[in-house]
Amino acid sequence: MFGYVTAYKPEMKMKDFYKYKAYYCGLCHVLEERHGLRGQVTLTYDMTFLVTLLTSLYEPETVHEKHRCMVHPLKEHDMLFNEITEYAADMNIVLTYYHFLDDWKDEKSKTALVGLHTYRKLYRQVEEKYPEKCRVIRKCLAKLQNYEKAGETDIDAVSGCFGKLMGELFLFRKDVWSKNLWKMGFYLGKFIYILDAYDDLEKDRAQGSYNPLLKMADEEGYEERCRQMLTMILAECSNCFEMLPCVENIDILRNILYVGVWNKFEEKSAAEDTAGKCRLEEEIKGEDRGEL
Repeated sequence: MFGYVTAYKPEMKMKDFYKYKAYYCGLCHVLEERHGLRGQVTLTYDMTFLVTLLTSLYEPETVHEKHRCMVHPLKEHDMLFNEITEYAADMNIVLTYYHFLDDWKDEKSKTALVGLHTYRKLYRQVEEKYPEKCRVIRKCLAKLQNYEKAGETDIDAVSGCFGKLMGELFLFRKDVWSKNLWKMGFYLGKFIYILDAYDDLEKDRAQGSYNPLLKMADEEGYEERCRQMLTMILAECSNCFEMLPCVENIDILRNILYVGVWNKFEEKSAAEDTAGKCRLEEEIKGEDRGEL
C-alpha cells in the first residue's frame, strides 16, 4: 500500500531533486546501519516524504555525508540524515513486519511466513522503543482487517483505519504541531488507501479479492467520483500542511503533495481511457461487420 507518495521530477528544480534524493539515500543508509540489509530492502519514497516534512518542521541537526552503496558502488552519493531519519527507519520495520503478518493471515503464503521470521526480531527491538506507537498501529490494522473480512463497502470507514495509522506515524513528538500533523497524516493515509484500491481494482476483481470500490465501480460516473473523492481528501491534507511553519524543503513538499501523489492515478486513468477507446472501436467495427 506504499509507493504512492512520490515526487514529480519534471516540475522539480534540479537543486530540489538532488536534495530529495539525498534524503532518500540518507534513509537507505540509516536503514542499513540500524537494521542491516533487511532494513534497506524496506526503503520507500513514502517514508522519505515523512523525513523531508518533519525535517522541515523541526529543523534538527542534519548530517551531510557522501557514501558509496551496493546499488551505486562506483560513485559516492550525497546523503542527508538526522534523528528523524532514524525514527522513519524504525517505522519502516514496523510497517514491513505487519505487512507480512497481514499476508500470512490472509493467504498463508510461504513468502509471508519467511518475512515474519526475517523481521520478527527487528520488530521486537523497535517495539521496545515505541510500545505505544506499535500498539496503535496494531489496533488500526486489526480493525482494517475486520472490515475487509466483513466485505465492508463504506470506503470512508475502511480508509479511515489506514488514515489513523498514518496519523500516528506523523506524530514524531507531542507538541503544538501534533494536531495538524496527525490530521495531515490521517487524510494522506485515506488518500493512499483509496488510491491503492483504485489501482488494484481489476486485479482484485479477477482474483475475487476484497476491494471496497468494487460496488462503486459498477455504477455510472465511477472515474469522476473517485477523482472527486481523492481531491477532497487531499485538499484537507493540504490545508493541514499549509498551517505548519515549513520553510526549508517547501518546494519539494508542495511538489509531492500537489502533483506527485497524483502520478499513479493519472497513469491508471489514462490507461483506462485508452482501454475504453479500444473497446469502443472494436464494438463499432463489430457493428459495421454486422451491417455488411
